[in-house]
Amino acid sequence: MKRHIYLKMTSVAAARELFLSRFDLDTFLPPEEIPTIQALGRVTAAPVLARLSSPHYHAAAMDGYAVAAAATFGATQDRPMVLSLGTEAFPVNTGNPLPAGTNAVIMVENVQPVDEVHIQIEASVYPWQNVRKVGEDLVAQEMVLPEKTEVTPYALGALLAAGVTRLLVRRRPRVSLIPSGDELIAAADLEAGPLPPGRLIEFNSVVLAALVEQLGAMPVSHPIVPDQRPAIKAALLSALAENDMVIINAGSSAGSEDHTATVIAELGEVLVHGVAMMPGKPTILGVVQGKPVMGNPGYPVSAVLSFEEFAAPLLAGLLGRRPPRRPLVMAQVAQNIPSKAGLEEFVRVTLGRVAGNLMATPLPRGAGTITSLMRADGLIRIPAHSEGIAAGREVATELLLAPEELEETLVVIGSHDNTLDVLATLLRRHHPGLRLSSAHVGSTGGLLAIKNQRAHLAGSHLFDPATSTYNIPYIERLLPDVPLKLVNLVHRQQGLMVLPGNPKNIQGFQDLTRPDVRFTNRQRGSGTRILLDYHLARLNLSPETIQGYDQEEYTHMAVAVNVLSGAADAGLGIMAAAKALGLDFIPVVEERYDLVVPETTWEDERFQKVLEIIRSEEFQTTVQALGGYDTRETGEVLLKRG
Repeated sequence: MKRHIYLKMTSVAAARELFLSRFDLDTFLPPEEIPTIQALGRVTAAPVLARLSSPHYHAAAMDGYAVAAAATFGATQDRPMVLSLGTEAFPVNTGNPLPAGTNAVIMVENVQPVDEVHIQIEASVYPWQNVRKVGEDLVAQEMVLPEKTEVTPYALGALLAAGVTRLLVRRRPRVSLIPSGDELIAAADLEAGPLPPGRLIEFNSVVLAALVEQLGAMPVSHPIVPDQRPAIKAALLSALAENDMVIINAGSSAGSEDHTATVIAELGEVLVHGVAMMPGKPTILGVVQGKPVMGNPGYPVSAVLSFEEFAAPLLAGLLGRRPPRRPLVMAQVAQNIPSKAGLEEFVRVTLGRVAGNLMATPLPRGAGTITSLMRADGLIRIPAHSEGIAAGREVATELLLAPEELEETLVVIGSHDNTLDVLATLLRRHHPGLRLSSAHVGSTGGLLAIKNQRAHLAGSHLFDPATSTYNIPYIERLLPDVPLKLVNLVHRQQGLMVLPGNPKNIQGFQDLTRPDVRFTNRQRGSGTRILLDYHLARLNLSPETIQGYDQEEYTHMAVAVNVLSGAADAGLGIMAAAKALGLDFIPVVEERYDLVVPETTWEDERFQKVLEIIRSEEFQTTVQALGGYDTRETGEVLLKRG
């Protein structure tokens, strides 16, 4: 097969500068005139001048009587003055125009009626007292809004008060999103039946369309295009005829079916093919018919990051806005983050303040893990010249959430369990301001996070073969001086997950050594990995005889889906994960899953709300319905130290 090669790799900053420099962002799109009442959120294309003064007449600012101020001079409590209605004093309400010859208003509460045609006052008023003069707010031909200014709800009121009923605004660029790939299927087509093997739901264009919409531009979705050069070429030409920018999603890499770069080169110019960033390396930036065209990587994280780095600043410029900027905070990295030198890497992290320090825990880094974008609280950029970030180092982190949410976040690091998701859900339900941010690094990793003050609490199910107990021996060894409490969350069933009907007839750990059986393991340091190694040693089975022993996953659900997909024939995990995906389950042991809670966390009122939920009937009933859980000790303190 013929394969393409990347052109010279370009840095992110250089690629962005080259791309944006090819377009005059102020003149690329002609402005449009729209009714003011439809202008919320739009950006002015020229200075907006007031057509009328506001107010455009002298108006009463109070209910009362309009008078000539000079006629009231000398009135006091000792020498009250009587005025004739219709000649010296005129009844007015707030907003009424002042009668000719008047220049002040006496408030109605400062007036005493004498009879039907006379009133009495006991104090004078000065000229223009209680009056809104012509142009007090705006004067005709005064500038209401300068150019490149977003129309806010308050600006709408000012514009209409100034008599501006139509205004010139930046036109919203139309962005055509073309998904390509023979394996893709539209989400709407799922209603016709199950998803066939080898087909993927096309969602990148939906995500990108939402990002386009958020910026204020107009997304235009295109039907899925097959991986054929003529089809991609025809789709691009059609899109260019009616839109201002085109993004072709997928087909930007160097594979035999990646035609985007070739098509852009045939019709126009490829400016960049290959950016020194990860994820997002295959990005293509080009110009066709004078319009910007992007070849966007197919992996979802790559697609989003490529859009944010190149499409977003271009669209912001066309709209007359500043490029989107996220607030920066300094955060301490909770664990080592290795990186490949030569590529600027974007690492998604969860964030939470622990012991006064803002801690950043990296999420899975695969370019296809769209959930890592959803779960991320922040983004760390590792420079291209760096080989990573050491644990404990403080680095600039882009915030993906409101800063105040950081103060209401409890960080749990350690072993994965589905009940943590239940706990997070109920916490949000009953205390919407609180968040539970979890990172799955294994039980041992969780205890080390507590030791280094990088987590509020840790989930652990470490089995000690010497004592046949859970967690406490490891706590004594790894956290000898930390005041803490050990709280049981659940007892749970661990076992082997296999396909429905158990087609390989797997009965126990001995069967994992068979040459026809493939296994999926958990990561080193996890309680499940320690449990497996204990049973292998007890049965005198060598890990080297197990196919897939070195294939590691970080959650029980990831192990389960490997079995469901056929990537493995068996995996060790909890019954709840097997039940969730419809797998058969061969019980091995009931184990105890606990929360390790430092005393500082225990005394935190936020954790006390978590503990209240753990001990609630709602939590325990929900957990039991998942299958494979026992809540007989849920919420009980099993160890007190400190």
